[in-house]
Amino acid sequence: MATVSYYTAEGLQKLKEELAELKTKGRAEAARQLAEARDKGDLSENAEYDAAKDAQGHLELKISKLEEVVGNARLIDDSNLDPTKALILSKVKLKNLNNNMEVMYTLVAEEEANLAAGKISVKSPIGKGLLGKSVGDVAEITVPAGTIKFEIKEISR
Repeated sequence: MATVSYYTAEGLQKLKEELAELKTKGRAEAARQLAEARDKGDLSENAEYDAAKDAQGHLELKISKLEEVVGNARLIDDSNLDPTKALILSKVKLKNLNNNMEVMYTLVAEEEANLAAGKISVKSPIGKGLLGKSVGDVAEITVPAGTIKFEIKEISR
């Protein structure tokens, strides 16, 4: 059963670009490496040829998986999302009640997560703990380091 995943227009475009890159440049490079290794003689004892074949197999597997992800991807229509709840695409301002630090995260699909850019996956412990919460709610979230209490200060799109 295929898993449907939801993406922003930007996130889906990046996936499609990555797929196109792998299909064109990636395949061309794999073919070049195979031809180069093949030219070095006896294939039965050619470790370089075996490595190139393995790399080509990994590339094709990655392409296949990415095609499945793109094929099952759906764009998120944020006009139907409740703006008072922390949902995918919400920008959520949090106050960590353990240390009084404030942070802002955007909740995104797993493949779009980028902590450096403030984007966390809705499948991460913090993302899961925030889903469905409203301003003023306190979310107790268990992370590897223990339990953190976050107060939701603000939600925006």
